[in-house]
Amino acid sequence: MAEGEALVNELATKLRKRKVVGSRETARLTAELFRTVISMQRVTSAALVEVVRDVGQKLIAANPVELAVGNIVRRVLRIIRDSDLSLEVEGLTLVSQDDDGDVVEEDDKPFRLSDAISQTIFHPPSLVAQLESKPNLVRLFEGKADKTPRSWQFKHHIIEGVNDLIEDINTWHELIADQALELIHQNEVILTLGHSRTVKNFLYAAKEKKRSFHVYVAEGAPKHLGHVLANELAEKHLQTTVIPDSSVFAMISRVNMVIVGVHAVMANGGVIAPVGMNMVALAAKRHAVPFVVVAGTHKLCPLFPNNPEVLLNDMRCPSELLSFGDFSDCMDFSVGSGAPLLHVVNPAFDYVPPELVSLFVTELGGYHPSYIYRLIADYYSDDDIVLQQKPAC
Repeated sequence: MAEGEALVNELATKLRKRKVVGSRETARLTAELFRTVISMQRVTSAALVEVVRDVGQKLIAANPVELAVGNIVRRVLRIIRDSDLSLEVEGLTLVSQDDDGDVVEEDDKPFRLSDAISQTIFHPPSLVAQLESKPNLVRLFEGKADKTPRSWQFKHHIIEGVNDLIEDINTWHELIADQALELIHQNEVILTLGHSRTVKNFLYAAKEKKRSFHVYVAEGAPKHLGHVLANELAEKHLQTTVIPDSSVFAMISRVNMVIVGVHAVMANGGVIAPVGMNMVALAAKRHAVPFVVVAGTHKLCPLFPNNPEVLLNDMRCPSELLSFGDFSDCMDFSVGSGAPLLHVVNPAFDYVPPELVSLFVTELGGYHPSYIYRLIADYYSDDDIVLQQKPAC
């Protein structure tokens, strides 16, 4: 267990120091960590749920802004619950010990699916309760007990589910890019803001299919990551024009579609996106230009923007706007050690409400903002929406 704790502390430190940035990389590392942690834990549903919750809370506390961490925690919890329920319904044979200590399968009692379903509905037992109800059952993780059919199958289901989750995280941008031809048509003008690898791959896919279109890239101040995207698009021989953020409203009437990437998709269909995105969405709404969001399902957050667990913004370093020399000249040294006469506010994100979003494009297809709640219900359990446990009064 010391090795598992070291891995958790290592990832928590990276998140705290911002050495891991971006929803995709954060989600991948979090899922891989849980795969390792689960393989070291007792294979009981209740125990795994508690371990995943504890580890998840530690990772979330390290960097609350990265909502992808909480999303992956909830996805893993859903995998555990589904695996437990599926094995209960399947009614796999439990293993017991005889007086000599030999493992004997209890297959002399016929299994009926109707009995299992009725017991699950009217008397829903936990896996721990089932194991404790028979004193002769082999205890998990005692000697060779972990290799019993029931425990092995349970762990196999969970690890397999987490592996599928990791594969989805690694391939979702390719599945989104495959849908580019359905949205981007010949001679259209596309506008985007800042730099998004998902948007870049989306535009690359359309270009590779011989679609000819023009891209306006708003520079995305103060980091001006739009300059990076514009150079990358130009290297692929895409017609690209860089515009300042302040000219978006002036240029939006020439645009056929806005395609952007986001940081997170909230339960109400709103999005948390790079700063300046709300201005672009308002301009698109004013001129009836479709505002399309491309995002993987790992960015779906089951929380609402007003939830206390959601940290909607992050304040970046003032040096992105002003150098320290410029800032130091604006100090009032007449009082004590000096009071600032100039305050610099540098938020990282904007919130875009769902009424400004036209379409979400995920690896599963395109969805209206009003359908987001259905996707969330498919991926998350109601028992895991709130991860932070309230202290007892």
